[in-house]
Amino acid sequence: MAAPLILLPPSEGKAGGGTGPPWAEAPQSFPDLAVHRRKVIAALADAMTGPVEARSRILGVGAAKADEAAAANRSVDSALTLPAIQRYTGVLYDALDYPALSAAVRHGVDRQVVIFSGLWGAVRPADPIPDYKLKMGAALPGLGKPARFWKPLLSESLTGAASGTVWDLLPNEHTAAWDPTIAGRRIRVRFLDDVEKGGERTLVTVSHWNKLLKGALVRHVVECGLDDPEDLVSFHHPEGYRYEPSLTVVTGTTTEVALVARR
Repeated sequence: MAAPLILLPPSEGKAGGGTGPPWAEAPQSFPDLAVHRRKVIAALADAMTGPVEARSRILGVGAAKADEAAAANRSVDSALTLPAIQRYTGVLYDALDYPALSAAVRHGVDRQVVIFSGLWGAVRPADPIPDYKLKMGAALPGLGKPARFWKPLLSESLTGAASGTVWDLLPNEHTAAWDPTIAGRRIRVRFLDDVEKGGERTLVTVSHWNKLLKGALVRHVVECGLDDPEDLVSFHHPEGYRYEPSLTVVTGTTTEVALVARR
């Protein structure tokens, strides 16, 4: 039986520089996407020639950072690369702590994780990519939103790999870039706090720790080989989140599960 697939977003934070060859000169996990990546790269490069106000709006950054981001985007084809798992440096990836994993678990992450990206469509952790900045929900002149552009392409590329269990840990912006019905079984995870409000207990969605919790969950899924949400009974996060079976909702091939912490 195939190991479950784990879908992750990229991170806003990225390491600079690189030691590997330009992305087009190195092996990639989704070679069928190369021609489509060039379309996005071209649209992004064109957008980076506009006024700073327009670039800031497209990139979602202030004017002070727009020039730096634009320079990286204009150099995407020639810039040196790092493996995606080293390039992405946000909270989720810090919590995953890839360098500290055993060799066996790192191999599992390399094999099971697919990272959705506005520029690349999808990459695996070992795929070499340069520094860049582009959100999945940005609107590129002549191309539109990357999520809409990538949806049919990623759905086709992932059809075989997603035929078993898929842990979909994507935010809504990135979920829009694929067709979840291609998954044999799709698992979505919510993190909830059980808090007291007005003298009553209520569940509220976690936002401030969401990425941190997802990083820890990825480690657990890979280390334990989880392909069934019921196996989350063994997940004990230091912040107190525990699997709550009574909150599981099944709709078609999608299973939504909840991890709850009492506050």
